[in-house]
Amino acid sequence: MYCKNSELVLPHIYPVACHTDNVGPGSVFVAIRGAEQNGENYITDAVEKGASAIVMDENSELLPDVLVFVKEKGIKISRVSNTRKALAELSSSVLGCPSSKLSVIGVTGTKGKTTSVYVIEHLLRCAGYKTALLSTVENKIGTMACRASLTTQQPDYLHVFFNECVKQNVDYVVMEVAAQALSLHRTDGILFDSVLFTNLSLEHSEFYSSIEEYFKAKALLFKQVKNPEFVFVNCDDEHGREVLKKNLSYCSFSLKDKSSVFCADVHESSLKKLSMSIFDKGECFNIESFSLVGEFNAYNILGAYCVVRSLGVFPKKLVKACESLPSVSGRLEKYKLPNGAHCFVDYAHNPSSYEAVLSTMRSFSSHLIVVFGAGGSRDVTKRPQMGKIASQYADVVVLTSDNPRTEDPSNIINDIVKGIDRENINKVFVELDREKAIYKAYEFSGNESTIMLLGKGPDEYQIIKGVKSFFSDSGVVKSIVW
Repeated sequence: MYCKNSELVLPHIYPVACHTDNVGPGSVFVAIRGAEQNGENYITDAVEKGASAIVMDENSELLPDVLVFVKEKGIKISRVSNTRKALAELSSSVLGCPSSKLSVIGVTGTKGKTTSVYVIEHLLRCAGYKTALLSTVENKIGTMACRASLTTQQPDYLHVFFNECVKQNVDYVVMEVAAQALSLHRTDGILFDSVLFTNLSLEHSEFYSSIEEYFKAKALLFKQVKNPEFVFVNCDDEHGREVLKKNLSYCSFSLKDKSSVFCADVHESSLKKLSMSIFDKGECFNIESFSLVGEFNAYNILGAYCVVRSLGVFPKKLVKACESLPSVSGRLEKYKLPNGAHCFVDYAHNPSSYEAVLSTMRSFSSHLIVVFGAGGSRDVTKRPQMGKIASQYADVVVLTSDNPRTEDPSNIINDIVKGIDRENINKVFVELDREKAIYKAYEFSGNESTIMLLGKGPDEYQIIKGVKSFFSDSGVVKSIVW
């Protein structure tokens, strides 16, 4: 199981900030118009907290009373064409461009980002480097870690984090790079020493109008790499092949195409271990992982191997390091239950992830139970698709709440059920209370059963009727185990 680290505490007040929680004496406050909040409404608060300057959109006008207040305080107002770009540029420059003093590795794709950054970070650490990590699960410098609120943080946070890495003599920072982060300029100005592209499938349709637009957003990352020879692309993925066509300097990896620069054969994939051979410049190296299983993890390990190998780490060190790979919180996090069943907590929350994880677990299990829901106020088109996939692979499906947010949970369940074929509907049970749903799955299980809890992974909250409260799939499972 993934080990918790000591707490990482970063400076709470930023020199440049987009949220008033991080504003203090001398801070520059950048007022960003977000999807739900408008930073311009918080300018007075920022000034009262000590902001020395305000940056805002050139097309915005302040309310007369706010403008008078700001002028009375002698606060300078700068107007820019893009406040998000300004946030990234100012956050970096005021701290002396800390990312340029580090080696930064970026991982993008739809599936596998989190596991890949953990594998890369583990391999580098085992090779003797001091590492830092920015992920969906947590942010970490050495052995100090804190919970992450976003897959890729806002740039004011990122550059404070990078600055702390410089102070602590970090060699490599490994980070997940989300499509939205690229579209919203969060990583502007960061030059990456290496980039890994895992795969691409439809996701975030509430943000992107098509998979083509989503792909374009992901592809922005390739423009930020220092050397195209250090871009590693999964050529078994359709969009990966498109990426490779655009620049012949990029390096391919594959489980299927033996002509790839790096390729591998999977020998064993079971609940106990993943065994594979990696072919590297005419040599063959056998790798075994006892924590990460399934073909999708073979891709994650192979991609991570490519990145770290390119940095000059010898294969024998990588082979040894793979034997001690940790499991990742909320990514096929495994528990043995009192009745002999196995239970896995996983973050899978879209159709492609469901297909990957459930096809794998179906091959491992004679009795598969799947517990899931779907997030409210998010892409509704994926709900029936996930219902269809889960019901095709599972022997029992327990539909429940994920984060319904402001939606009626029953309406979300109805959307999921629309995708379930008539011959599979008798497998389906509904329990809106997620904790009760997990206990119900346990009641259905026996010593040959595998229970999959999908959607929330490492999250420790639920949002119901707009109210956020503590909830952990792993916590519920532990209450069964202990």
